[in-house]
Amino acid sequence: MKVSRYWKAVVAAVVAGAASAGTALQDGKVTGPEAVAMVLAVLGGLGFTWAVPNRPATTSAAAQPPQVL
Repeated sequence: MKVSRYWKAVVAAVVAGAASAGTALQDGKVTGPEAVAMVLAVLGGLGFTWAVPNRPATTSAAAQPPQVL
C-alpha cells in the first residue's frame, strides 16, 4: 500500500473539514447541525476525491512539449 496514492483524498478531506469548522466557529460555538455539516464535509471531500482516479503518468512522445528549433 502506497501512502502517496491516497494523499489527494486526505488533503481534500482536511481542507473541507477545516473550511467547515472555520465557518461553524464564527460565533464561538459549534451546534449539532454544524457538527454534522463538518462530518459530512470531511466524508464528502474524502469520498468524492477518492472516487476520481489520478491521471496516469505518460511517457510517450505525444506527452512531451514541442521542440523549438
